[in-house]
Amino acid sequence: MSDRLARALAAIDAANAADPKGEALVYGQRMNAELARLFPEASEVLQVAARGQHVERWLLPRSDYPEGKTGYLDWRREQGRRHAARVAGIMAEAGFPAADCERVTVLLRKEGIKRDPEVQALEDVICFVFLKWYFAPFAAERDAESTLDIVRKTARKMSEAGRSRVLDEFDLPKPLAQAFREG
Repeated sequence: MSDRLARALAAIDAANAADPKGEALVYGQRMNAELARLFPEASEVLQVAARGQHVERWLLPRSDYPEGKTGYLDWRREQGRRHAARVAGIMAEAGFPAADCERVTVLLRKEGIKRDPEVQALEDVICFVFLKWYFAPFAAERDAESTLDIVRKTARKMSEAGRSRVLDEFDLPKPLAQAFREG
């Protein structure tokens, strides 16, 4: 690991350590663990993007936006812009060149999903982290149809290789597995 990568990851961890719920630091570490497992040759920029995916997410609460799909999508877009700007700043301070700082903003804003291999890799990692650590409690709070709808949306965001790997690694009920087969 280069010094600049170590500095950037440490700065993201320090920022996320301030999370009042204590979730952000763990989430970032889980993202990097899954990235290393799924994409062991990931670039330094992709490693920083994975760690900073939700940097300081709690600073912009979902409750600041209207209920419903439009409010949720507006909140998510703003979170993506905020995360991208914050992580790019951290990278600059850590000694990354301007091109890498700009590249991380593309990754964190998910520009080019399904077309850009690194954006897609980040999205696949996000989906794996969700399925591995957050899906069970999420599903426990929802009815079967809502859960299936979220699984379909998750599967659509993933690459074909990612969906295939989900089917290999997770023991999903038949309707949920079908969503990953269909993509």
